[in-house]
Amino acid sequence: MKPLRCVLMYSLMSALTWALCLAPAAAQTDSNAGKSQAQKPAAQRDGQHDFDPLIGTWKYHLKRRLHPLTGSNIWVDLEGAGVCYKIWDGRAQLDTIEVNGPSGHIEGLTLRLYNPESHQWRLYWANSKNGIVDPPQIGEFKDGHGEFLAQDTINGRVILIRYDWTNMSTSTPHFEQSFSDDGGKTWEVNWITDQIRVSDESAKGRRRPL
Repeated sequence: MKPLRCVLMYSLMSALTWALCLAPAAAQTDSNAGKSQAQKPAAQRDGQHDFDPLIGTWKYHLKRRLHPLTGSNIWVDLEGAGVCYKIWDGRAQLDTIEVNGPSGHIEGLTLRLYNPESHQWRLYWANSKNGIVDPPQIGEFKDGHGEFLAQDTINGRVILIRYDWTNMSTSTPHFEQSFSDDGGKTWEVNWITDQIRVSDESAKGRRRPL
């Protein structure tokens, strides 16, 4: 019996020793797995359909500051219409606008392109008056607010330009353009548009540009 008892005792001690050796390693593995999961960055939101609410035909009311960054507070109102076309299943758009008012006639377009890697949009504005495509406004939507920034030179001055989109989930989207000549410390709004959707029946006869 003694030899058998010794064998059993030895086996029990060996098993206990083995378990004690494995426990720290297992705990370390679980700890590392937890840290790995905690350190894993959150997936970025897919924003390729952020501008889908703008697709369609619209009436525009534009309020424009005539002389930005000069201290002037003279504004003019313009009225008109425009159409926004979906391209590449929503990953791009062509948005047109044509308005008239006391300050004259404005006809322009915005090309919007979505980058699926950076999850950001690039917005390119062009005015028929000069036929020049401005540097892209780059940004994204967060909590229903779209902010897009660019640097440009106007009248020999390097400034920052900001686009702000709000009310995108309504039938009256709101847009503002602001300039900053102090590196973004202060901003002056100079362009405000409010849109009202036109029904499909009213929009019949409008053709997509070739």
